[in-house]
Amino acid sequence: MDSTVRKDLDEGFQDILAELDREEARVKIRMEMRRFGKPTTVIEGIKMSEKDMHELSSKMKRALATGGTVKDGIMILQGDHRESAAKMLVEHGFSQSAIEVI
Repeated sequence: MDSTVRKDLDEGFQDILAELDREEARVKIRMEMRRFGKPTTVIEGIKMSEKDMHELSSKMKRALATGGTVKDGIMILQGDHRESAAKMLVEHGFSQSAIEVI
């Protein structure tokens, strides 16, 4: 098999696995009060590679006009964006029933 064809097959397989992970993931979105009484939205349970997680975080921060970070597989957004974050995750292929907003 040609190495280009093999690479395309591997990438296609990785895309399928990523889609399955999104459908089966149990994502929890909650608000925490941080320093000086500032609210933050914490999103955990997203099963993605670090690169994809940072990419999704950037899109969400841009759309919500807020700051944030990704640490140890947990996405943190400044401000209370629980409902908006849930809608955006559904738009990115996550199942509505797998997202729990606390």
